[in-house]
Amino acid sequence: MSRHSQNWACLQHCGACCRLAPEERQEAIEALTPEQQSQYLAMVGNDGWCIHFDSGARRCRIYAERPDFCRVASLCSLFNIPEDRADAFAIACCRQQIRSVHGGRSLELRKFERLIRSTPPSR
Repeated sequence: MSRHSQNWACLQHCGACCRLAPEERQEAIEALTPEQQSQYLAMVGNDGWCIHFDSGARRCRIYAERPDFCRVASLCSLFNIPEDRADAFAIACCRQQIRSVHGGRSLELRKFERLIRSTPPSR
């Protein structure tokens, strides 16, 4: 592993991944099985946010019981990503989603960049 490699970590109270609006997440929805797609679409509120997202606390109300497709560990299998590319893929996904939801110059994106630079490898 290069000393410049970054390790994925979740930025708590960001909530960008809870923005489920189907028109904004078509590639993600297409990677799901038909059953997962139904579950995903059932979780989308009228405002495009997950119905389980607590917007005040910016956290998931069902975190421990959230579906597999809400777990970063599932990204590799959903998108056929080799395990050795998991961190880079998760980081790219988070950057894209944080930019989309919070903006490219947002505090959330700056915090995420600091977090991934300081996170030690989990393996």
